[in-house]
Amino acid sequence: MKFLSFLASRLGKAVFVVLGVIVFNFFLIRLAPGDPASVMAGEAASSDPAYVEQLRRQFGFDLPLYDQLWIYLKGVLQGDLGYSYRNKLPVLDLIAERLPATLLLMGCAFVFSLVVGVLLGVVASRARYTERKTWIDSAIMSGALLLYATPLFWLSLLMIILFSVTLGWLPAFGMESIGANLTGWARVADIGSHLVLPVVSLGCFFMAVYARLTRASMLEVIGMDFIKTARAKGVPAGQVIRRHVLRNALLPVVTFAGIQLGQMAGGAVLTETVFAWPGIGRLMFDALLQRDYQLLLGVFLITAVMVVVFNLITDLVYRAVDPRVEFGT
Repeated sequence: MKFLSFLASRLGKAVFVVLGVIVFNFFLIRLAPGDPASVMAGEAASSDPAYVEQLRRQFGFDLPLYDQLWIYLKGVLQGDLGYSYRNKLPVLDLIAERLPATLLLMGCAFVFSLVVGVLLGVVASRARYTERKTWIDSAIMSGALLLYATPLFWLSLLMIILFSVTLGWLPAFGMESIGANLTGWARVADIGSHLVLPVVSLGCFFMAVYARLTRASMLEVIGMDFIKTARAKGVPAGQVIRRHVLRNALLPVVTFAGIQLGQMAGGAVLTETVFAWPGIGRLMFDALLQRDYQLLLGVFLITAVMVVVFNLITDLVYRAVDPRVEFGT
């Protein structure tokens, strides 16, 4: 019963959050400079005011803002995110086509950053804990600080120049080789090779955060009384780290990982643009340049839903990591 009550409470809050995001983004986009009707008229090589006004009436831009918002909200509740005038396709179809690529990029980058970051944090804290090879701790923390301070776009461009242009090891752009028409495992390997650079560049920043957070959390736990008792009883250092320190130090990492998943969606916009990755981040960037309001609102809505779902999953993982945490808390 506690779990069902917890789930109902979180879902209820999630609905209000998503509705708030929809309304806020709707008015925020309308405050941006530029007129979609003028953009469409310009693409048609026409500056006739009558034609611009016709486009405004056709797409409902001449209606008051509250009428436009009400029409949009009704459409969202019916599963209709609108129509992209620039791409001549429903917004939901465009997002459904691009969303798997973004989820693949985000999922791989998240796993890479979390696993490698936690591993480096454990290695650094153990080096400090055993008071041997402290240079390993210093090297890991210095590298993490360097990656944290490096701009994402600069790191992405540097990796392209080094691993693609200079060494020729990995492809620089796209998700698949154009015209290759690969199938089966050959296609999987091709996508994997295109995935390496975007995943590493997107994951390095978050990996640095996880490494530093894991190390700090583990060193804090190491100073507690029950760890000192375990050491006094002669428990090997490796067993203390694995069974006692790491498990208790993971909660802050799990908390931050849930938050970072939402931020990773924002970082994917830049990564997808640099690497020409065909995801919703690149789609949102193109829609912004084209003043495609409906498509922008659709991408914002899906991104907000993703963030809410990620946070709900984080709350559930809390219980799995530490059974002392109850669903009602």
